[in-house]
Amino acid sequence: MKKVLFVFFLSVLTMLLVIMPTSAQSEPIAINIFSPQPASRDLATNAFSLSLEKMFNVKFNWTTTTYDNTDASEKRNLALASGDYPDVFMLVPWVDQFSQIDLLKYGQQGVILPLNDLINQYAPNVKAALEKFPDFKAFATTPDGKIWGIPQFIQCYHCSYANKMWVNSKWLKKLNIATPVTTEDFKNMLIAFREKDANGDGQPDEVLGGATMDYGTRPIPYLMNAFAYDDDRTFLVLNNGKVETVATTQAWKDGLTYIKSLYDAGVLDQTAFTNNADAYSSEGNNANAEMLSAGAGMHPHIFVNCFGAADTTPYCYDYDAIPPLTGPDGTQFASYLPNTVPGADFVLTNKASQEVQIAAIKILDYMFTFDGHMAGIQGIKGINWRDPEPGEVANNTSVKPLYKLFQNDPATANNLWGELAQYLDDVAIRDAQVQSPDIYTQDGYEHRLLLATDLYNGHESPNLFPFWLLWPDPTVADEQALLKQNINDYINSNTLAFVTGTKSLDTDWDSYVKGLDDLNLARYLEINQKAYDALKK
Repeated sequence: MKKVLFVFFLSVLTMLLVIMPTSAQSEPIAINIFSPQPASRDLATNAFSLSLEKMFNVKFNWTTTTYDNTDASEKRNLALASGDYPDVFMLVPWVDQFSQIDLLKYGQQGVILPLNDLINQYAPNVKAALEKFPDFKAFATTPDGKIWGIPQFIQCYHCSYANKMWVNSKWLKKLNIATPVTTEDFKNMLIAFREKDANGDGQPDEVLGGATMDYGTRPIPYLMNAFAYDDDRTFLVLNNGKVETVATTQAWKDGLTYIKSLYDAGVLDQTAFTNNADAYSSEGNNANAEMLSAGAGMHPHIFVNCFGAADTTPYCYDYDAIPPLTGPDGTQFASYLPNTVPGADFVLTNKASQEVQIAAIKILDYMFTFDGHMAGIQGIKGINWRDPEPGEVANNTSVKPLYKLFQNDPATANNLWGELAQYLDDVAIRDAQVQSPDIYTQDGYEHRLLLATDLYNGHESPNLFPFWLLWPDPTVADEQALLKQNINDYINSNTLAFVTGTKSLDTDWDSYVKGLDDLNLARYLEINQKAYDALKK
């Protein structure tokens, strides 16, 4: 009898421990996290942060950067180099993330931890996603089977063709100019906007704008794609299976000549090569006069405000995407990048204790559920989003709508992590968002992007180099990283020099090409060739 009572009371005690709030069972687990933080949010007081802390009995200690990609990358690299790094990195891919080479290097050094066992034991939703989406598994898994970090898996149609051009169609109508089709059409349009004072402020200040971050804001790839394929990442292409650089070709030189002509005419803004996100947005939203003849970017909200009260979005609907320009020889390419860039945004380091590792992977796993996705990316139900109502349709009209987002309100911006929580944003979720058929409304914005992207779909080069499918050889990873950095920096700096005129395309081109040879371009191509050949086996 005593034994029966003991078993009974033990069972009751166990049940009480299970149903009791975790906060009553133990002290919160402290987790040190490194993340970018936009000006609109305070991650320490953020509603999603607080809900996670309560749900998983943790306490976050934040180290944050801005959304400036240079600042974010420098601070992450400094933290790793100094040894003063956190338990967890949670990053945003278009701000800064761990590259494949970073993962291999820090994994070999023991600085970051493999996630395979943690996923198998504590993250069933992450595991299911890896099994469901072969591309996701390929992006996350090294050739030897290790998972050193988790990338954001985003099946975003409009993100795949980021390097769009949005032209001020209000000014086109005002000056009775046809939508540009060729490079010369585009140049003549920009000049006409400037010479005819399209914004009416009496100043020749109408310009093509851009910025330095990812998200399609660099104007050169869009312009170059009318001459040679520019993937905005590697400057590499395939020529009958042979890896080559496009940056030494006559077509590339011709593209630079054209872009320089825009700069010389004063219609390509000088700040397009230096702007960060805030500066670009300030230029596009200039209250005194509308400045941008056109803006480079994945979507117009990057450079003009498209969400908020009507009086805060005066320019948003002035811009429409135009197709890739057609060059003098008929070339018409569009830069293509898959939805998920290999690398990692969630990474655990060797500073994380076992209990921190488990808590962190469980938090990540929650963001792979529909509830976690909606709470993390979109915010609080009833405040930031709601269920669909009868008669409403999804962005993809062939699927059932699942949610309707409320219009962006700065007062509720701190309810969510937004892009920081965007770990599983598959096509099923994206297609199911309620959208208005009127694309010139906030409720039709996502549909506007879908239609804009249709103009670019299929224009990627048949010779594009699929770098995202390749994992570097660990034995040459450091060498490859250094070569890539030096070569890309060299091409970018010389591109800017040729466009702005500090170097001459007539007299300095040969020395520029020789400089690439001196940086051991041949070896860099050899390494990439071996990686590509391994992919085909």
